[in-house]
Order: sequence, then C-alpha cells, then structure tokens
Amino acid sequence: MHTDLTADADSAAPRHGHRFLLIGKKTIFSYHLGLYYVPIHAFQMITTFGLPDQLRSLYLADLAEHENQQVYYSLFTEGHWPLSEIVDGTRTSLPVELERVTVDASGGRTFTPLLPAVDATCRKQDVVHYVPLDPDGSYPDYLTCLAFGRDDEVHLAHRLAAAPNWDEVITTVNPKGFEASDLFPAATVTVPAIKDAHGVLQKSPLTTGTTYEGRIGDRTVTFTAGRQGWWNNTSLNSK
Repeated sequence: MHTDLTADADSAAPRHGHRFLLIGKKTIFSYHLGLYYVPIHAFQMITTFGLPDQLRSLYLADLAEHENQQVYYSLFTEGHWPLSEIVDGTRTSLPVELERVTVDASGGRTFTPLLPAVDATCRKQDVVHYVPLDPDGSYPDYLTCLAFGRDDEVHLAHRLAAAPNWDEVITTVNPKGFEASDLFPAATVTVPAIKDAHGVLQKSPLTTGTTYEGRIGDRTVTFTAGRQGWWNNTSLNSK
C-alpha cells in the first residue's frame, strides 16, 4: 500500500486520524502532528508510547538506512478521538501503523506504510508536553524551542507560539548544561542568536553541524544542531 499526499494534505487524507512523528533512538518519543485550524489536531504534544518490539526494531533499522536523508517516521492511528484521552488517562492503548515519510523537491510528502496496525500502550504520566495551539498568540523575540529527551539524547521542537509558523524537531549533538528536569516536562529553550521570524520559514533557522548557545531561565545550555526529525510549514497553517 502506498499513499501519496500533497504538502497540504495532512489534514485531508482519505483516512482520518492522528499522526505522531517518531523521534529518538534510545528512547523513542512521539510528537503529535499539529494543525492550527483543525480543532481535533490543534495541540502541540510530546509523549512516549509503549511500542511493540517489532515496530521499534523496524523503525530503527529503516532509520539507519535513511539517516542522512530528509526522511521522517510517523505513527498513524485511525479515528478522531480527543488527545485529552491520553492526558487524562481514559485511553490506555491505541492501534498504530508505522509509516516512512519522504519529501519531494516541491515539499510534497509521501506517507509509505511499513507495518500494519499494532497495539501501543499510552500512559498519562508519560506525557512530556501538551498545550493547545493558539493562532492568535504572541510571537517571541527569539527562537524558542521545547527540550525533551532522556540522558544524553536531547531533542528540540520549535515552540508553536502563533500562526502562521513552522513546525520542526531536531536531535541535538553534544548537548551540554541540560538537566533531567529540563526534559520532563519540556522546558523552553531560548536561542538569543536567532531572532524569531514572526511567520513562516522555508527552511530551518538552525544549521546542521553548527553549535548554538541557549538559555533555560538563567542557565546557559549549548548544543549542536543534528538530524531533523520533522519539518512542516504547510498543512500546519492551512485553513
């Protein structure tokens, strides 16, 4: 089965459901594919699921083959149930299908199924971040990201403060100064060297291989921008 979706088609796929991008290797996080103007999807959410060994192994093996390409990985779960069911603990499992997400030269995304639906578990205590998206919010002065991860594996998701915007997740290299309490719940990291675009960007403001200094409160952290695990500047903003 091969499903082609245009760059704006995440919210208009023939099958309706939630998508979560898979981020990380040692601990695999699930990052919800948010859409500002689709109420059921208008949330920025980071959590972990209890993934079956078969899915975990397939994801890691396929990622190893495409590590240096613009390839992402998602879980698709059918049905328009509210994400609050995970947060309040009324939902404890969900069927998920593993997909490889490839991007063409025009930005169009193709979601290729790798594994049929299997059951994953979910727990409210594993939710790292859960905030409604507010298109009328205020843009920050500088680039702000949400830190999450575990031990030496630290990821940064662009904090979605207002619309229009861009959605991005990267894995850092050689992160320094991050504490466990910064990663759960997700702390806000400000990068003073990069002014916020106050709108949509066509490419990441973070250059792979470049080291940046960030601030968490009054503390300094540093990181080198590594692999991009998600990018969306189209359907995120579609009305």
